[in-house]
Formats: sequence, structure tokens, C-alpha cells
Amino acid sequence: MSVLEKIAWGAGGLLLGTAGKAILTSRDAKKVYTHCTAAVLRGRDCIMETGDAIRENCGDIYADAEDINHVRYADAEKKKVQEAEAILAAYKEKEAEA
Repeated sequence: MSVLEKIAWGAGGLLLGTAGKAILTSRDAKKVYTHCTAAVLRGRDCIMETGDAIRENCGDIYADAEDINHVRYADAEKKKVQEAEAILAAYKEKEAEA
């Protein structure tokens, strides 16, 4: 590549860079950036609302699961007490027979 070609490529790059900067900082480009940013913010709001709904549902599910477990544990305790009372009654019957 000759020196003249290198200079031409350098000048072309400088021209393209200058034109690109002018395009990117133009009023129309700023309008596009603003609209894109607004769309991103709307999307974020939608995602946050969905996340809040999921958190609320998870909280409800967790509370219901705790209620179910409390009922199960209470039933298990009642069953243990009934079994113990039956064993005690059987033991008292054997003592009374003897």
C-alpha cells in the first residue's frame, strides 16, 4: 500500500468519523434515543409489576403451605395422644384382671 493510499484511507476515516458524530448527535438521533429509553422504561415497569404479582402469589402459597403443615402436625399429635391413651387403657385393663 502506498503512502498516498494510506493518506486517502486516513482522510476517509476522519471524514466518516466526523459525519458519524454529526449524525449521532443530531436532534433526530436524540429523539430516537429518547423514544428508545422511554420504551425500555415502560418495559421495566411491566416487568416490575409482573415481579410484584409473582412475589404476592408466592407469599400466599407459602402462607397456605404453613397452614396445611400446622393442621397436619396437630392431627399427628392428636393421633399420638389417642394411641397413648389406648395403650394406657389396655394396660389398666390388664392390671384390673390381674
